[in-house]
Amino acid sequence: MLDFGVTVLPDPPQSRFFELVDLTEQHGFDYAWTYDSHILWQESYATLPVAASRTQKVKLGHFVTNPGIRDPTITASWYATMQDLSDGRMVMGIGRGDSSRRVVGLKPVKVAEFEARCKMIKDLMNGRQVEWNGKELQLEWAKDLPEIPMWIAGYGPRALGVAGRVADGVIIQLADPQIIQWIMDTARKAAEEVGRDPSELKCIVGAPSHITDNIQEARDQVRWFPAMVSNHVMDLIERYGFDSEIPDALTDFVKARKFYDYKDHSRVGAAHGEFVTDEIADRFTVIGNVEQVTTKLKELESVGVDQFNIYLMTEGQNETLATYGKDILPAFQGVAA
Repeated sequence: MLDFGVTVLPDPPQSRFFELVDLTEQHGFDYAWTYDSHILWQESYATLPVAASRTQKVKLGHFVTNPGIRDPTITASWYATMQDLSDGRMVMGIGRGDSSRRVVGLKPVKVAEFEARCKMIKDLMNGRQVEWNGKELQLEWAKDLPEIPMWIAGYGPRALGVAGRVADGVIIQLADPQIIQWIMDTARKAAEEVGRDPSELKCIVGAPSHITDNIQEARDQVRWFPAMVSNHVMDLIERYGFDSEIPDALTDFVKARKFYDYKDHSRVGAAHGEFVTDEIADRFTVIGNVEQVTTKLKELESVGVDQFNIYLMTEGQNETLATYGKDILPAFQGVAA
């Protein structure tokens, strides 16, 4: 069964952030996520505890945090504390760090360091003993709390290898079934190589979803998203080139890219999204009328996606949540929202 989540920007005013998280729960979504980019938006490590206090059932976490802006032991302890405060509703999405690091002049965390930090965070936040900086550490008070899943975001073979070896699932920031299958095959191969059960690795897809009969309007609402994805693809091309095992379906579209302005990160109408074609907008996102959106979601479910997470940055946010709750979620959950 396909689960559903929503990612809400920690964007002022904070009252709007909390309203959208509340609506996410009220309309029957399973997960409420948020970004972690402390310069572009408000500090989500401060807003999520308040969101937890206002909700009862919805699971909460970052889509995604990273292990390089804060000391990773702080990240682990914060998640364990939140697991207690939220009555076991925390989930962690984590990546190497894009906007939160680049905006302050840092590059994404190197893959080897990323793997070491993710391994440590996963064990420490779940109450298990770790060795870190030559010290044995353990959150004794967290040992009896429910397990916090860790889902790792990545596109390239090395980051996906980390996901396969360490994570409970893979976060994929696009909704193209062909690319999703390649990503999951790559991560699951890495899981199998270290003796893990590859079938246990979950697949979580995040992308904007704009519901309208006007498909051109929908495309214009989401062009910022493939442009955002292109940041990660440019890193892959810098490392692997265009002639590699990475599918052309993921790399070819960035050849038309000219620039990226983080001041308009995840913003509708961002000028850096003008290079995104209609075809790429259709492939990477979930847009159209209810029937078209449902068909795309069924296709994602058929290739093994376990959760679809709406990037709620387009216009008509309340309407998107209400339409999903009334017309789309019941088709997948089998019950009225």
